[in-house]
Amino acid sequence: MKKVSRLVVMMALTAIGAWAQEAVKDTSYWKKKSQFGVNLSQGTFSNSWQGGGINNIALGIYLNSKGEYTKGPKNWVNDFQFQLGAIQNRGDAFRKSIDRLFFDSKYGYKLGANSQWLFFANVNFLSQVANGRDFTNDRRPFISGFFTPAYITEAIGLEWKPNKFFNMQFAPGAIRQTILGNKDLYLDIDRLSPEYKFANYGVERGKAIRNEVAIMQLVMNYNKDLVKDVNLKWRYQAFASAKDFAAIDNRLDAQLTAKFAKYFNVNIGLIAIYDQDQIAKMQLAQSINFGFLYSW
Repeated sequence: MKKVSRLVVMMALTAIGAWAQEAVKDTSYWKKKSQFGVNLSQGTFSNSWQGGGINNIALGIYLNSKGEYTKGPKNWVNDFQFQLGAIQNRGDAFRKSIDRLFFDSKYGYKLGANSQWLFFANVNFLSQVANGRDFTNDRRPFISGFFTPAYITEAIGLEWKPNKFFNMQFAPGAIRQTILGNKDLYLDIDRLSPEYKFANYGVERGKAIRNEVAIMQLVMNYNKDLVKDVNLKWRYQAFASAKDFAAIDNRLDAQLTAKFAKYFNVNIGLIAIYDQDQIAKMQLAQSINFGFLYSW
């Protein structure tokens, strides 16, 4: 009986050890990286200051997290990014300086053992969390808000991945939902100048969602350390709706980050958008920040 018990225990320990080895082995297929940052700037001037200036304070936070699983021909990438910033000048309310909520999940399968091409399926989410106003208008109406707008895009197609820092995805068929958490947003937009009159992010007025089918979607991603502690990251997306192929939506998000003294960094950000569902002009947002950065 004791021999049987010992045998059972040994078999159990062997099974647990094999499972543990397999579990450890499986984790090696994952590559994970996360970053958390806080940027703060402040300026104060006395009443006797002759150089000119206004008291101000600015605060920004961001959180980036990415996990990539690669095993044989299978590749699964999850990318989460969140940025939120605000600035206040004396005598004025806080204004948003940046607001971005982004999540992308992509599963790819190599078309050959050493191939640079993959078949992929992808789900992408892009939105914001805070209200936005038009401060060029005396009435300062709301022009955006919580999940207003929010974009969900589903796509399948081919991906070209020649190296670890660049990939290009071509989807001959993609579907995008434009969602308005506040479907009455157009009531505020109507108070703007005539060039905004058509704008409700393409959603029919009084409704909360718009569905679009694309003839083509093109996405390019670049993420590389140019030199030690200096990283350039950008993402470009073009979406050509089947309803109006000539009006292609374009968006570029780019960030250059230089890290120094272990926990501090300087980063330069740029967002460029051309989307006629919003406004028939190029939209640009640029920022330079200094602050705390923690990576793990």
